[in-house]
Amino acid sequence: MTRNFRLSAATGLHQGDRPYQQDQVMVLSHPRVPGCVLGVIADGMGGRSGGRKASDQVLMTARQLFARYKPGRDEPVGVLRQILEDAHTVIKLTAVSSEQEPHSTLAAFLLNPEGDCAWVHAGDSRIYHFHQGRLVKRTKDHSYVQVLVDRGEIDEEEASLHPQSNILLGCLGMKSTPPPVDVHLIPRLAPGDVLMACSDGLWHYFTPEEMGALLADQPPRAAVELLVAEARRRARGTGDNLSIAVLKIEDLPPAE
Repeated sequence: MTRNFRLSAATGLHQGDRPYQQDQVMVLSHPRVPGCVLGVIADGMGGRSGGRKASDQVLMTARQLFARYKPGRDEPVGVLRQILEDAHTVIKLTAVSSEQEPHSTLAAFLLNPEGDCAWVHAGDSRIYHFHQGRLVKRTKDHSYVQVLVDRGEIDEEEASLHPQSNILLGCLGMKSTPPPVDVHLIPRLAPGDVLMACSDGLWHYFTPEEMGALLADQPPRAAVELLVAEARRRARGTGDNLSIAVLKIEDLPPAE
C-alpha cells in the first residue's frame, strides 16, 4: 500500500468545560513496519483520577501490544481484541486500590500495509469510515439511548438530546459485565477513504454529513482543528472532554 498511496493523520484533544481531562488519544506508526498504523481513543470515567487512570491504561496496553504486532503473522482483529481484554483486566485491577470505580471506552482501528483495516470498540466512543465525504459505516454505541433508537422509540436527533444519553451498557472496567467486543473488517481502503475515531464530546455536535464533508475537503490537521473549534462553539460552555483521531488515504502526488 505504501507504494501507491499516501497516509496522513492528525489527533486532537481538548478538556472542554470540565475541570479535568479524562480522554486520551493517539495515532502510532508501527516501529518496524511502514504503512502499519494504530489509532486509539479512550474516554475515561470514574472521578478526577479514576477516569484518567483508566484511559491511560488503555493507551499503555495498546502501545505495548502494537509494538509486538507482526502484520502477516498476527491477525489484526486478534491484537485489537487483546488490547480490549487486557486493558479491561488492568483497569479492574486498578479499581481494587482506587476510591472510585474507573471505566473507559475504547475505539481503535488498525491499518495494515496492504490496505486492509480492522477496528474494535466498546462504549460510546465512535469510529466512522467515510469515502469521498460519504458515510460508509460507523460503530453503534453501547448505550441506553442506542437501545431506545434500535427499538424505534426515539430517533437519532432525540437520542442526542436525551437526558440519559451518558448511560453506558458496556465499556472497559465494569465489574459485573464483560466489555462488548464489536469488531469490523475493511478488506481494502482506497484513496478518498477517511477513518475518524472520536469521543462523544465531539460527535455529539455534528451530523455524519457535516463531518464527512469537512474531512473530504480539508487535510487531517486542519479538519481536526476546525471540528474541535466548532464543537467548542456549539457546546456553549457545557462541553465534555473531547478527543479525535483522523487517518486519511490519498493518491500520491504526480511525479514531476
